[in-house]
Amino acid sequence: MYQRLSEIKVGKEVIIRSFENDEIFLKLMEMGCVPGEIVTVDLVAPFKDPISISVAGYKLSLRLDEAHHILVEEK
Repeated sequence: MYQRLSEIKVGKEVIIRSFENDEIFLKLMEMGCVPGEIVTVDLVAPFKDPISISVAGYKLSLRLDEAHHILVEEK
């Protein structure tokens, strides 16, 4: 069952499965976030926006509305 990246708790590892928004897909694909990539949620800001993730050996900050469109599956 897929979840949204915005719902994943800090410290969890998940696998990117798909994107609901083509704009997000193109932006993240340029940064190495592609379906099948393992992502770890590192930090969530006090008001849950933005979140920090580790993917493909680097850290990336995403706004909550961007993370909402990324569908992931537990590893």
